[in-house]
Amino acid sequence: MKLLALTCYAMLLMPGFLQVAYMYFFSPQVRRSVVYGDQPRNRLDLYLPSNNDGMKPVVVFVTGGAWIIGYKAWGSLLGMQLAERDIIVACVDYRNFPQGTISDMVTDASQGISFVCNNISAFGGDPNRIYLMGQSAGAHIAACALLEQATKESKGESIAWRVSQIKAYFGLSGGYNLYNLVDHFHNRGLYRSIFLSIMEGEESFEKFSPEVRLKDPIVGKAASMLPPIMLFHGSSDYSIPCDASKTFADALQAVGAKVELILYSGKTHTDLFLQDPLRGGKDELFDDIVSVIHAEDDDALAKDSLAPPRKRLVPELLLKLAREVSPF
Repeated sequence: MKLLALTCYAMLLMPGFLQVAYMYFFSPQVRRSVVYGDQPRNRLDLYLPSNNDGMKPVVVFVTGGAWIIGYKAWGSLLGMQLAERDIIVACVDYRNFPQGTISDMVTDASQGISFVCNNISAFGGDPNRIYLMGQSAGAHIAACALLEQATKESKGESIAWRVSQIKAYFGLSGGYNLYNLVDHFHNRGLYRSIFLSIMEGEESFEKFSPEVRLKDPIVGKAASMLPPIMLFHGSSDYSIPCDASKTFADALQAVGAKVELILYSGKTHTDLFLQDPLRGGKDELFDDIVSVIHAEDDDALAKDSLAPPRKRLVPELLLKLAREVSPF
C-alpha cells in the first residue's frame, strides 16, 4: 500500500518535478557534481544566482532520504528558489546505506562542508556568510557533523573547517535522538533491524544522537562554540514528529546554546519541503530562512520586498490530492 501511495504521490506532483528536472539539467546556473572528496558520491551541486555583483551568502544543504535514498538533486527546488534571491546553495551528496553507514554519512557531510568553507569564494560565495542546513535525515546528519566538529575543535584536534565559519544552522523536520525514533520508524516501515544496521548498532545511538550527546560534559562545553540554531518543524509531521525538534531545542537551551524553534501549524513532513514550494507564492519557511540570511544586508532585504511571487509549478487540486495520498 505504501508503494502505491508513493507512486500516486509522485505522479500527482510530476508536473512540478519535470519543470525542476529540466532546470536542473539545462540551467547554466546549476553546476552539477562538483567533486569534494575521493569516496563514492563525494559530489555536490551548486546553484548560482544569475547576477555576479558581489560575494553571495551560501547555504550548504544536506538532503534527506531516510539515510537510504538521499540524493543531492533532492535539493534542486530549494537551490533554485534561493538562488533567485541571490543566495548560493551547495547541495551535498553522501554515501547512503548500504553503501555506507551513519559514520560514513557524517564524514562525507563534514568533508562537503569543509570543501565549501575553503573553496566557495572561487564560485562567488562569501566565506564569511555560510549557513548549514539539513532536511529530515539530512538535518540529523548535518547536526551530527556540526556537533562533532565543535567537540574536535574544543579539544584542539586537527580540523579542516571551523564551526565559527558557520553563521547559523537550519534544521528542517529533523530527528536528533535515535533512542526516541527507532520504534517510531519501525512502525512506519523502516524496520528496527535495518535502522540498527544504518546506525551501526544500538551501542552507537548515543554517539549519533546530538540531543543525547549534549549531556556529556565535554560535548556540552563544546556547545558554546555552536552557531545560532534554528529548528523548523510542521506540527502535523508524522514521519518525524515535531517533538523531535522540541526536545532538541530544550537540550540545546540547557547547555546555553542559542536556539530558536519555529513550528508551522498543520504542516506535514512534505508540506514544508515539497508541496509549499511547488505551490509558489508566499511560503513561510522560505521567507523565514531568507530573512535570517539577509538580516544584515539592507540592499538584499529591499530587493526581497520587491521580489515577484514565486511561480506555481503544480495546480492546487493536484497538490491537495498529493497531500491526501502522501505516505510521509
